[in-house]
Amino acid sequence: MGDPKYPLLSKDGEIIIGALFAIRSKETLPSFEFAQKPQALSCSRFVVLKALDQIIVNLRDFRMAQIMVFAIEEINRSESLLPNVSIGYRIYDTCGSRQSAMSATMRLMNGQEFAAENKLILSRTTGPFKIPVVSSTTKASCECLSNRKDYPSFFRTIASDYHQGRALAYIVKHLGWSWVGAVNSDNDYGNNVMSIFLNTAQKEEICVEYSVKFYRTEPEKLKKVVETIKKSTAKVIVAFVSLIEMDLLTEQLNIQNITGFQLIGGEGWITAKSLITPNSFLVLGGSLGFAFRKINIEGFSDYVIKSFWDTAFPCSKTEGNSSQDTLICSRYQDLLTLKNYNEDVPEQRYASNVYKAVYAVAHSLHSLLNCKEQAGCEKSLTIQPKRVSTYVFISFQFKPVGYFDASLPPDQSFMLKTENIIWKPRSVCSESCPPGTRKAAQKGRPVCCYDCIPCAEGEISNETGNLQSISLFQKKMETPIVKANNSELSFLLLFSLTLCFLCSLTFIGRPTEWSCMLRHTAFGITFVLCISCVLGKTIVVLMAFKATLPGINVMKWFGPPQQRLSVLAFTLIQVLICLLWLTISPPFPHKNIKYYKEKIILECSLGSTLGFWAVLGYIGLLAVLCFIFAFLARTLPDNFNEAKFITFSMLIFCAVWITFIPAYVSSPGKFTVAVEIFAILASSFGLLFCIFAPKCYMILFKSDQNTKQHVMGKTTCKSY
Repeated sequence: MGDPKYPLLSKDGEIIIGALFAIRSKETLPSFEFAQKPQALSCSRFVVLKALDQIIVNLRDFRMAQIMVFAIEEINRSESLLPNVSIGYRIYDTCGSRQSAMSATMRLMNGQEFAAENKLILSRTTGPFKIPVVSSTTKASCECLSNRKDYPSFFRTIASDYHQGRALAYIVKHLGWSWVGAVNSDNDYGNNVMSIFLNTAQKEEICVEYSVKFYRTEPEKLKKVVETIKKSTAKVIVAFVSLIEMDLLTEQLNIQNITGFQLIGGEGWITAKSLITPNSFLVLGGSLGFAFRKINIEGFSDYVIKSFWDTAFPCSKTEGNSSQDTLICSRYQDLLTLKNYNEDVPEQRYASNVYKAVYAVAHSLHSLLNCKEQAGCEKSLTIQPKRVSTYVFISFQFKPVGYFDASLPPDQSFMLKTENIIWKPRSVCSESCPPGTRKAAQKGRPVCCYDCIPCAEGEISNETGNLQSISLFQKKMETPIVKANNSELSFLLLFSLTLCFLCSLTFIGRPTEWSCMLRHTAFGITFVLCISCVLGKTIVVLMAFKATLPGINVMKWFGPPQQRLSVLAFTLIQVLICLLWLTISPPFPHKNIKYYKEKIILECSLGSTLGFWAVLGYIGLLAVLCFIFAFLARTLPDNFNEAKFITFSMLIFCAVWITFIPAYVSSPGKFTVAVEIFAILASSFGLLFCIFAPKCYMILFKSDQNTKQHVMGKTTCKSY
């Protein structure tokens, strides 16, 4: 590793706390030729923040170093915490490099500059190798560090990535993005959190078009990442990268004018105001991500701004006569150079974690130094999970728009205010297929990608429309057109139609004893319930007209209670028929070898043929009665005469089932199931459209006619 690395900031004390921060971004590597003693690693430049167009330090890590010094000085002044014990520090600059970080770590572990008595104080708990480490940065949030077997003396004041990776997958799912891309840092932090995100995304049925990674010292990989983003169709990018790598990625996206994406970020960069420039906002504007809660540390802002002000404005007086004394401040005329730093000081999300880490070590040492050998000693400080597992959801307007709290139950852990978010385009691989088409998977692509192809002959898509009718009738329940058509029976009819559509699904799949019994009985009962509702509506229309004749009051014999009772009675008769059928000779799975010698067709045998035709015959009887009553009421003097629409629906219903009988008898093997499904769906659609389509049309497009006078036929004169 070369010569020992010397600290950037240091202070002597009885107990020394070491720290590593990436205050500068790059180091000059020595040549590894092994011909001479290697030179010391050195940082070659500072982070260049393009917003200021000048070279300054990495504000985030620089602020962390400052707050560590602030916390240690605060503890040294305290009379209750570690009294009469002075705390010192050694702060090393890692330059964002693994080699430099390793060199600094070895320097801290060797401890050659420390006195022997200081090492003895710590050796009571740490042992020769178990040096306690308390980390507070995003690089320590890796879930892998939770392994106590591999890292017995590692502690942290930052939440594990396990929570953040899951939370970002949940927000993608919540916002309806099913097609995303993913980019991560090629290190333990990025790889681990990306693995958690991908696993959660798979469980939540989110498709990931690509998952690529790069490291800040790998420009060729960065170019490949940008090229992948440019060629992709996903409009949402999940980025688990560090601040420096996000700066590099944003720069490349700007250069190639790649915009219009919705970025979802981790806590590593989402709150970094240093990323914002007029050009980068085209890429980053509206980005979403999680950050830690802000915590105000009393006195820190005044402390750090005063120190920085004295450093940034080193004004000095010229020597000479007092009358000629002038201040030399020519290099610092523009106060805008301090804008980023002054705005960034209150942003104490990460700095507060350093503050807590220093105090955790101090309390731990305080307990250690004050415990007695005979009594039990508290050897660790427990930090409540709520303090380290809570994220704030941030939009890249720097506005909190929600939160994720891993300490709460799953149904309470996530909250989002979508009205405060700047939205970007939708991100789906394939749009939903319209009615009349079906999904066809694209070979070699995720399940989110499919083609919409027309349904085959004799097939329809499962778009029924009856749920829309229910919602429309519920919304317009108080309008005359709904009231005039017996809203209670109308809703019951819509419900029974829903069951009719669903019962066709029981005919799909491998026949079993239960499915064979269910498919025929469910079909028979749901259709009787449906026809009973139609029959009840028809009788009400007919009775209402008869009740208008002088001296006749028949409506009292067929009011709402009687209507419900009649529907129940008609349905119970069908239930009894089905029970007798299932008791005497129920349907059962049967291997049919009659039609194809080379094939065995597994189908449902009817068991008792008489039972099946009894079920169909009862449905036909009710349909004929309904048709007769509707035909008698077709000329009633209302502008909206429901009876004529019921007549048309019964004509379609009867026509379908009359043609069903010869088709069913003559259809061999597996085609009998297709004929039965077609008859169920065709008759259900006939009832749905003939009875409810005219009502929906008047409610939506003829609202001027949706009045009591028009419905009752009092606005115009009609001759009969």
